[in-house]
Amino acid sequence: MFAIVQAAGWPIWPLLLASVISLALIIERLVALRRSKVVPSGLLQRAVGEFRRGANNDRLLEDLEQHSPLGRVLAAGLRNVGNSREIMKESIEEAGGAVAHELSRYLTTLGTIASISPLMGLFGTVVGMIEIFGSQGPTGSNPQQLAHGISIALYNTGFGIFIAIPSLIFWRHFRALVDGFVVEMEQQAVRLVEYMHGDRK
Repeated sequence: MFAIVQAAGWPIWPLLLASVISLALIIERLVALRRSKVVPSGLLQRAVGEFRRGANNDRLLEDLEQHSPLGRVLAAGLRNVGNSREIMKESIEEAGGAVAHELSRYLTTLGTIASISPLMGLFGTVVGMIEIFGSQGPTGSNPQQLAHGISIALYNTGFGIFIAIPSLIFWRHFRALVDGFVVEMEQQAVRLVEYMHGDRK
């Protein structure tokens, strides 16, 4: 592996850094965007049932906010349950916007890495081409410098594409996942408003 890095030359180092960052972000988002952690099943019914019993609603709302992103949205609605339907919806929308932003955290960085990795590989290719042309002298070509230039050109191009493909796949996967979670939380929030304002039993 180290021999490949040496053959690829100095342009490979930014690509290696990008690959480490990309891998770390993918692992972090895989852990953070689990369905059981974002939109736990049965949370709405449990929260409404406990809130209607009214034993300790302040403690319930605190626990909901700490529980999950869906819990934060539901807690925002339940805090304004005594107000009109419009105010309750507004508070839910505000909390939902903050939650959606939090779920999308690091995705811009991952998308940027997916976009610039091929360009960084292309930059390495240009550096390699410069090495190749530099090996051509008036007295003939330097085979060692020619081979080094070809190594830089090919390794950097290949490595840039190698980083970009999984980064792009996971970026699109996480974007779709977040969009799905946001829609699901919106549906749960609508049910909460209907439950608390007597439109649904």
